[in-house]
Amino acid sequence: MRPNLLFAPALLAASLALLPAQQGVREDPPLYRGPVTMVQGVFVTPIAGAPFSAVEIIESKQLATDGSVTTRHAQNLIARDSRGRIRNETHAWIPEGWQGPTPLLGAHIYDPQTRISYLLNPTTLVARKRLVAQPQNQVAPPDAEDLGYQILNGMQAKGTRVTRTVSAQFSGTGKEVKITDEFWYSEELHMNLLERHTDVRGGQQTVAILSIKSEEPPASLFEVPQGYKIADLTPPENSPAAKMNAKP
Repeated sequence: MRPNLLFAPALLAASLALLPAQQGVREDPPLYRGPVTMVQGVFVTPIAGAPFSAVEIIESKQLATDGSVTTRHAQNLIARDSRGRIRNETHAWIPEGWQGPTPLLGAHIYDPQTRISYLLNPTTLVARKRLVAQPQNQVAPPDAEDLGYQILNGMQAKGTRVTRTVSAQFSGTGKEVKITDEFWYSEELHMNLLERHTDVRGGQQTVAILSIKSEEPPASLFEVPQGYKIADLTPPENSPAAKMNAKP
């Protein structure tokens, strides 16, 4: 099984496309879509029978025009229960050396059995509810370099590296640019334990999964908290958007 990757502009928005585990889940990295300067976290596959909770550490090192390097990081909670429900939290980016908790910006909850997704906004106390689309045709991943195996946090992980080249005409630097994405995938958790994205134009971004607990997380993590107003954004029945969601 190949690793997965989520280097998208927003983890919560992209997670709306999560697919039910029993109908097949895409676990391949998407094709490169241009330079990215921030990563948002790993894709937690919504599969049943592999519960866990963990801390996700995201570090971004960006090279400034004066040659200095700016380092920021975020620390998020991710979890999955035995039913395959997942929770991804998004916390604020903070500068290197920050002490104490980081502000929660939002959380995403998804149930693969019902295909119901909730995006929680702790500022407005609004939970945006949506019925996500059925699985679509998958795009074949690019060729990858096999990096072998290593032990990460007590789990065996298989490494893969994908290298892409942007020609001088389109790189924005006047020179040919190589971009590398490295993934270390755990068959036990069905997700990546480590991801590293390197692009000289945007620096290096690393996502590491730490403090893994392979046990059932609290059920409350996958429920809309009390006090939240639910805004149902599911398209009306028989609307074009609803028909698109119903396609096999």
